[in-house]
Amino acid sequence: MGPKSPFQSILDKHRPDIKTYESIYREFHQNPELSTLENETSAKIAEHLKAISRDLDIRTGIGGTGLIAICKNGSGPTILLRSDMDGLPVEEETGLQYASTKRMTDAIDNVEKPVMHACGHDAHMTCNIGAAETLLKARDEWSGTIVFLFQPAEEIARGAQAMVDDGLFESKKHGCPIPDVLLGQHVLPLPPGKVVTKPGTIMCAADSFRITVYGKGGHGSMPHLCIDPVVLASSIVMKLQTIVSRETPPRESAVVTVASFHAGDTANVISDQAVLQVNIRTVSEHSRKIAVDAVYRIVKGECQMAKCPKEPLFERLNQYPLTTNDAGLAGKVQQSFGSHFGDQHQILEAPFSGSEDFQNLATAVKKPSFFWGWSATDPDTWKKREKEGTLDQLPSNHSSSFTTSIPGTLATGIDAMVVAALTFVGKSR
Repeated sequence: MGPKSPFQSILDKHRPDIKTYESIYREFHQNPELSTLENETSAKIAEHLKAISRDLDIRTGIGGTGLIAICKNGSGPTILLRSDMDGLPVEEETGLQYASTKRMTDAIDNVEKPVMHACGHDAHMTCNIGAAETLLKARDEWSGTIVFLFQPAEEIARGAQAMVDDGLFESKKHGCPIPDVLLGQHVLPLPPGKVVTKPGTIMCAADSFRITVYGKGGHGSMPHLCIDPVVLASSIVMKLQTIVSRETPPRESAVVTVASFHAGDTANVISDQAVLQVNIRTVSEHSRKIAVDAVYRIVKGECQMAKCPKEPLFERLNQYPLTTNDAGLAGKVQQSFGSHFGDQHQILEAPFSGSEDFQNLATAVKKPSFFWGWSATDPDTWKKREKEGTLDQLPSNHSSSFTTSIPGTLATGIDAMVVAALTFVGKSR
């Protein structure tokens, strides 16, 4: 067994009781809230933070339900540790005793929906609170300012920018100290105990659209008198598949997905319109422009060929930036993670295909940031699936069966945030 990392003694001495955080996690998991509606979640976070220390400067109501907790501890760098808070409109099918049965009316479309923490934000919040308790207990070991930020509405790509637009970093508004470094993490269905990093782009940009194409409706027996939007939209769907295979650079991965197609309501009536919902994922601004421009060009071209009575309607649903890790920060955090986690730390070769709005916080203040992933997977589940040869069927983020292993995932997530923070504010740095 090798020597302990320089962080291990601090964690051994100051790491909080993990059973307390198991309870906090279950509470969050059982009570998820949809994007922009995280009122109870935000209040519960503030309650837990106040219980940790009266010295935390807690500021709420930022960009809706967002909040920050500021800990000033002498001179030194200012760092920001971020987690997101919102759940998803998914009906939980995990079978857990603490599974969510909650339903909420979605603020976006005013429709009641089931709600689940299907993306691990419950673990993100729990670990950020756990990191706060650890670092406050370990004040003698570091010097500087730490901001613990809890962000709403990540799932609709609005929360980070909403906090910025509401004056998060403005002295006359919410007055968050300008961080020198911004840090964040995300649970993923990785091998148990893994912490993964990557310099440069670690998560894709994402652009989502609702596209309405207009035809000419009529009787199903007389298609020659109509302009059939189903045939038109079907042609568009097939042509969009050529963007990745024929337009984006082969060296760069990209995804173009038509996830929703709606037209008509009955068998013998040709509709007068069809609606597609399209999602584009890219790993560079260059390939992003190629793909987005191609979607517009293909849709407009197909509509012109079909002699549509009017131009298609493009509605942007959301837009996620590239999540890009600063090279200088990457070297420092990866060295710390390698020292602390050993072989459980892995440096990725390619970005994840998922997307995040974390980068908007860093862009707003033009400061470097670093984002990493860590495992949500239960060791026994992994072993069982590995033996069965069904690892490819492990539920991923956004699945109704996605679960976070406790206590292992929580312990690793708290450690990772503390180690990353001490990399920049630790007295031994």
